Amino acid sequence: EVQLVESGGGLVQAGGSLRLSCAASGFTFDDYAIGWFRQAPGKEREGVSCISASDGSTYYADSVKGRFTISSDNAKNTVYLQINSLKPEDTAVYYCAASPDYGSSWHSSHRLISYEYAYWGQGTQVTVSS
Repeated sequence: EVQLVESGGGLVQAGGSLRLSCAASGFTFDDYAIGWFRQAPGKEREGVSCISASDGSTYYADSVKGRFTISSDNAKNTVYLQINSLKPEDTAVYYCAASPDYGSSWHSSHRLISYEYAYWGQGTQVTVSS
């Protein structure tokens, strides 16, 4: 059974940092890409970052480049999302998701689209106060 469990969310002041974790199980981690998505109230789910577990390639939405860093610990089947310089507009539920990694045939522009991912975690709330 595929399981993705997020943790690390919380309430933080603007300018602060958080590190979110996504612990994965039930599949061959190295064969998958893990994405981070977020959804704010009343808004559509937004892809923010993705990492290929096989080669560590990373992808970021333009809106988070320079503040978000994705990384993986393949020995622990865990992906992290470091979020720095948090802003109130970062407030959202953050989800991790997993998809088989299609390598070079999976265009980078598709790697942050939610329907590309079959498996989802339950989400972790990030709230940034001003």
